[in-house]
Amino acid sequence: MTIRVLLVDDQPLLRVAFTLVLDSQPDLAVAGEAEDGAGAVRMVGEHRPDVVLMDVRMPGMDGIEATRRIVEEFPDTKVLIMTTFDLDEYAFAGLRAGASGFLLKNAQPAELLSAIRSVAAGDAVVAPRITRRLLDTFASQLPADGGAPDRAESAVEVLTTRERSVLVQVARGLSNAEVAAELFLAEATVKTHVSRILLKLGLRDRVQAVVFAYENRLVRPT
Repeated sequence: MTIRVLLVDDQPLLRVAFTLVLDSQPDLAVAGEAEDGAGAVRMVGEHRPDVVLMDVRMPGMDGIEATRRIVEEFPDTKVLIMTTFDLDEYAFAGLRAGASGFLLKNAQPAELLSAIRSVAAGDAVVAPRITRRLLDTFASQLPADGGAPDRAESAVEVLTTRERSVLVQVARGLSNAEVAAELFLAEATVKTHVSRILLKLGLRDRVQAVVFAYENRLVRPT
């Protein structure tokens, strides 16, 4: 099954570079290109790509607002934000807007291709150092040690013991394969558990699951 990707960046040379990388893969195809956020929203409506590679800083409508509109209007299309700027506010704003991933443009081609496939499959991808600071930010907002809030206990009660264990490992930043190795489970079983966790907690993706786990103190940064 071919994954159709829309490229959104105001720099033509970067779009060409991304096109060369994607065209080298038999399961990926460029569905179109846009040079700003407004064009991205319009082209998603016309072409309905599976994944949008979205730049952040562009003239007119920026990538954050474009992401918000795409997620609201076309929920079947996933957005993977890419930027040269390693700044927290871009990552956080993009994830809050509904992006399924955040990578820096200096990522290796193999990392980019893996991220596109993961996002298309329904997973979330965030650059490791962004994940670390994201979790540190939430940790700094948590109250002092003590009992978890009543609302957290109530929410977590819907999870089985195994699902809670899987959620904790996901919150540590582990992939499905790594969770499987850690808990001695089949990777397919872990994927099923993750899907059930998201459904039970009403969460969109793994990023929201990580945030939920830290907000509700199921796990803390080490």
